[in-house]
Amino acid sequence: MKSEFTQEDYEVIARSFAVLEASARKRCASEAELEVIRQAYEFANKAHSNVRRRSGEPYMLHPIAVAQIVVDDIGLGYKSISAALLHDVVEDTEYTVEDLREQFGSKIASLVDGLTKIKNVLDTGQQNKDSDLARQSLQAENFKRILLTLNDDVRVVLIKLADRLHNCRTIEHMPEHKRDKILSETMFIFIPLANRLGLYNIKTELENIWLRYKEPEAYKDIKTRIDRSIEEKGREMVEFVKPIEAALDKAGFKYQIKKRIKTPYSAWHKMQTKGISFDEVYDLYAIRIIFETESESKESERDQCYHIFSIITGVYRYMPERLRDWVKHPKSNGYEALHCTLLSDSGVWVEVQIRTRRMDDIAEKGIAAHWIYKRQGLQGEGDYEMEAWLNRIQEILADPNVNALELLDLVHKDLASTDIYVFTPKGEQRSIQKDATALDFAYLIHTEVGNKAIAAKVNQRLVKLSHKLHTGDKVEIITAEDGKPQPEWLQFLITHRARNLVTDYFKNERRQTMEFGRKTLENTVSALGFTLDEVLLQRIEVAYNTQSRDELLYEIGIGNISLDGLADLLAKSSGSRMSWIRKMLQRREIKAEAPKEKDKTLDLGNMPFAVATCCNPIPGDPVIGFKAPDGAITVHKKTCQIAESIAAIHGDWVVIPQWPEAAEDTSFLVRITLKGVDRVGMLNEISRYISMVMGVNMRRLNLQAESGIFDGYIDLYVNTRGILEKIIKTLSEIDGIENVTRSEYETK
Repeated sequence: MKSEFTQEDYEVIARSFAVLEASARKRCASEAELEVIRQAYEFANKAHSNVRRRSGEPYMLHPIAVAQIVVDDIGLGYKSISAALLHDVVEDTEYTVEDLREQFGSKIASLVDGLTKIKNVLDTGQQNKDSDLARQSLQAENFKRILLTLNDDVRVVLIKLADRLHNCRTIEHMPEHKRDKILSETMFIFIPLANRLGLYNIKTELENIWLRYKEPEAYKDIKTRIDRSIEEKGREMVEFVKPIEAALDKAGFKYQIKKRIKTPYSAWHKMQTKGISFDEVYDLYAIRIIFETESESKESERDQCYHIFSIITGVYRYMPERLRDWVKHPKSNGYEALHCTLLSDSGVWVEVQIRTRRMDDIAEKGIAAHWIYKRQGLQGEGDYEMEAWLNRIQEILADPNVNALELLDLVHKDLASTDIYVFTPKGEQRSIQKDATALDFAYLIHTEVGNKAIAAKVNQRLVKLSHKLHTGDKVEIITAEDGKPQPEWLQFLITHRARNLVTDYFKNERRQTMEFGRKTLENTVSALGFTLDEVLLQRIEVAYNTQSRDELLYEIGIGNISLDGLADLLAKSSGSRMSWIRKMLQRREIKAEAPKEKDKTLDLGNMPFAVATCCNPIPGDPVIGFKAPDGAITVHKKTCQIAESIAAIHGDWVVIPQWPEAAEDTSFLVRITLKGVDRVGMLNEISRYISMVMGVNMRRLNLQAESGIFDGYIDLYVNTRGILEKIIKTLSEIDGIENVTRSEYETK
């Protein structure tokens, strides 16, 4: 929106740039580089003159803020800072990329061009309304174009991450349906990308913003608890550090100690994944020991980390099972540090992270710091891991046999996963993708080892080739001279390299592959409740855009065609998507009258909708809805991972559902997990309270006791989240019960 700027507006813009200029000066090698940044600011300020954001503030404050993140959180140079200042000029004003090229040179112009293309991709969304598959493919193509910039110039992605962070900081000015779309995209692709590129500060801030809007009550509660804990334990942390400082001073180390408190999202995520309460999050506090090294060799850095570890564990007792050595085995995003958990004199467990200055720079600024140290000829083990990941992504992106949908799936899985470390029979360490199988490892060793593999030994135990590996496993591959790849291998291979090698092998085994493809298709169709007849085959051929029946079966057989989207196609052929949902997903449908839509907010009392069984939302939960092109509405919890992926791919389906009043008269199935100390009468007391006092119907009760400790779960029907929370609170107060939580696992 446009409105004349006031003198105060101009002063706010000038002050913001003055702060940026002071920060940028430290990143510039000369006054000439700083002058380019000033020129970019003047150019953008003129282009965005009298334009305001939704919040009413001058638009120019946004590119200045993005450039500030580029400097402070990522550590990029003057070209990236200038591109950040100019990143919306081509999209939102009359200026072109050629205008920027003439004024600022080819590199800055190409960075802005890349950012403009990404913005167009995300803002445009799906435009083909004829086919669900085409729509999904278009959005996948959009993400592919974003990821291709990793091959072109990774700085485009880094600046885009800064842009996304600032947009999320001001997301309260967005309508709720658009806010949910942006946050889902952020969790699906940008947060994992920030993590993989080593941008810890950006990743954690995006996570906290996500939680603040997806689960506002949980965020507020956890933040309040953390703030209270800081107030209560702050002095104890000061006392905890003093003996460590004295011991390091005595040993002659030059160091800095930073204190860190677990973020609300990190605590919430641990509570969800571990099924624990806030009081059981033991690593709430952490300190970082960042020390200077005289020698920059890997061996010297590693030895000094271990030396500091021996010093501080001489001061405090440590928890052996919590020791994490990312100095010897860095994370795939380049992160290096030695973590241990120490017991303070006051009985609080405190995580201690030991890093060199180089390790800390890479931990805070990720890939940008990695480049700086590489140019200086200084590399650690983590830098090689970062390069290996970038090479792996570039290999996936460059593969002409991978379509956009498969690429999106591959890269998303890669971003969300972490590498594990396994060993050859000779003790050589190899890193491989998490969840990789013994056969993936065989192909990592050598193509022929994979082709001739028939079994494996993991830690001296004979296992199948499909056996999943874990960090620390010692793996030996058993081969046979007459061994050869099998079609079913494609069903469990994880790594892109292994799948490609097996696919290439079967290009010479076309008939066998086609037969396997037919069986795979028949089994998939049958599992979905349909029969593979000629009519259905023709529909599938058209949907997957194959030239012949043979091509369809062959592409399925070698794994080039994924059947993940087959459910939607079959749903259309069945004539009724809602009956399909009821039949295949066993969702609960609440019927009412014809739908109305207003500003993407839907009153569910006026239309039929389905409650997703993947997350089982109940009235009172923050929820997100999806209105598919055929009118079917499905309601998920906002924090549901399935919902996140749908919103990221089908952003235009997002609606904001409002529970109907009648929903409170309906019972919803939920699961709570319990654990504690067993005693006589415990089970009776639990069941009596739920059934007799609360009048709640239990569907299933599964509690088991061993050695005086019990744990298990209860499935029960409740009307609202408020009732559920009351049950949890009261059960938690029963003598002997240590923890009661709502389970996020699917109930059946």
